[in-house]
Amino acid sequence: MRPAGSRGTGRPRRPIGENIQLLVDRPDGTYCFRLHRDRVYYLSEKLLKLAASIPRESLVAPGTCFGKFTKSQKFRLSVTALDFLAPYAKYKVWVKPGSEQSFLYGNHVLKSGLGRITENTAQYQGVVVYSMADVPLGFGVAAKSTQECRKVDPLAIVVFHQADVGEYVRNEDTLT
Repeated sequence: MRPAGSRGTGRPRRPIGENIQLLVDRPDGTYCFRLHRDRVYYLSEKLLKLAASIPRESLVAPGTCFGKFTKSQKFRLSVTALDFLAPYAKYKVWVKPGSEQSFLYGNHVLKSGLGRITENTAQYQGVVVYSMADVPLGFGVAAKSTQECRKVDPLAIVVFHQADVGEYVRNEDTLT
């Protein structure tokens, strides 16, 4: 079985890399990740202590949902983690204004809609997708490396869609 978060490349995709430590040791306190019903939640240790007094079967969501494990045990990031991960992202992609709406409807990013991409982004690397105005729109996986993006056809897919802020409207019943 492949490790969670890998796509057969032999290495996991890490959108924020070593910056994960900055999420745990914050100036306003210590935060942690907890697994609850196949979902990973991000919460402060204060909130964790308060949640311990509630029975597990009665607990809906102990913090902010960062993602969930699928039935095949792969981890899938949730759009609810975007506000926490975007400031620490190592690899970023900016989309042109004409392609923002397409991405927010759940479509992949084409080369013709690519505004900029972080240098040295590897193929299958996790990326945070931004508008040209630096507003985080969602998550994706680089379909091509930075060097390949320069040479490909304008209709080639350069970023695979993973999650976007449009999911707040499309899936409002299931987001926790």
